[in-house]
Amino acid sequence: MKKYSKLIVLVLVVIALSILSAILPIKDWIRSFIGWVQQLGPSGVIVFIAAYALATVLFLPGWIFTVGAGLVYGIVGGTSVALSGAIIGATLAFLIARYLLRKNIEEFANKNPRFKAIDDAVGKNGWKIIGLLRLSPLIPFNLSNYFYGITSVSFAAYVAVSAVGMIPGTLLYAYLGAIGKAGIAGEKTQHSTAQYVLLGVGLIATIAVTILVSRIAKNALKKSGAV
Repeated sequence: MKKYSKLIVLVLVVIALSILSAILPIKDWIRSFIGWVQQLGPSGVIVFIAAYALATVLFLPGWIFTVGAGLVYGIVGGTSVALSGAIIGATLAFLIARYLLRKNIEEFANKNPRFKAIDDAVGKNGWKIIGLLRLSPLIPFNLSNYFYGITSVSFAAYVAVSAVGMIPGTLLYAYLGAIGKAGIAGEKTQHSTAQYVLLGVGLIATIAVTILVSRIAKNALKKSGAV
């Protein structure tokens, strides 16, 4: 019974965080946080990245932070800030799983056929499978970070392919945030119709590319036997 105690605690913590995220006004708190960070100026970037990383570890919805980053820092800046936070958070979760909770997560993962299949595919194809999984959201992002920690993939390869694989989704949500900022501004004298058309075309193109990449990744994963 003792060997299962940590696993039970871990499951209870995940369940508790999920319930709290559902019943508490998490989104409102994040929006308030984003507004506060916006007032901090340049130093707010560091605070934003740190908060994003912590949110990733604690299973909080990262997409809201990404949209907020686009709202505050624009498309390029928002993508960079959100991606930095996501990478740091994913790295922390990976290290926690590999060195602190490895046995407990392994016991949980081995009982799940889907995770077992992915683990087998990672063992055969290594970082390529993780890269494809990052492009195709087949399992929850925050949970997958912990799962990858118990696979055989190297730390360096995990960080590298995760960073690349998260770019399309991060860019999409940051773009949505930037579009929202343009819409909220509502200053016709500063934003011409042509600018809004370009933003709209860019958004459609970003969504199309994201969907295309996801489909390609999903098909590749099916061939590998991971799904």
